[in-house]
Amino acid sequence: MIVYKKPTLHDIPAMQQLVAPEIESGVILPRSNDEIATNIRSYFLAFEGEKLIGFVALHIHSPSLAELRSMIIDRSYRGQKIGSTLVEKACEEGRKLGLKEVLALTYQQRFFERLGFVEIPKESIPEHKIWTDCIKCKHFPVCNEVSLIKTL
Repeated sequence: MIVYKKPTLHDIPAMQQLVAPEIESGVILPRSNDEIATNIRSYFLAFEGEKLIGFVALHIHSPSLAELRSMIIDRSYRGQKIGSTLVEKACEEGRKLGLKEVLALTYQQRFFERLGFVEIPKESIPEHKIWTDCIKCKHFPVCNEVSLIKTL
């Protein structure tokens, strides 16, 4: 049975281990243990038993806009709606907080479109996003990620 919950600081090593292959390939940006700890309340985790099998973060940019970050599902668990559930849990929290929109930068366009996200021009992304995160990416400035947004 899959259980979804908020993380504790003790989950950080398992989170780093799960995301490491996607960081290495450049699909997900690296986050230090300190950065994850600072933002620990923004994450939603999926477990099967004691095994961490996926997570996503809801990073708030402004009173109206947040971004889904660092989404990862263990390869052997993909296709089981775990990612969809994590996105919905993050969006539900965003609604409760009063956010108006959630942004996703992704290589998985169809996945997010199935969840109600629509493509937007990258030029419409908040500028501070580009300079604080995208500049750290090994693909910057030539990036094939798609920008999508969902109204909550």
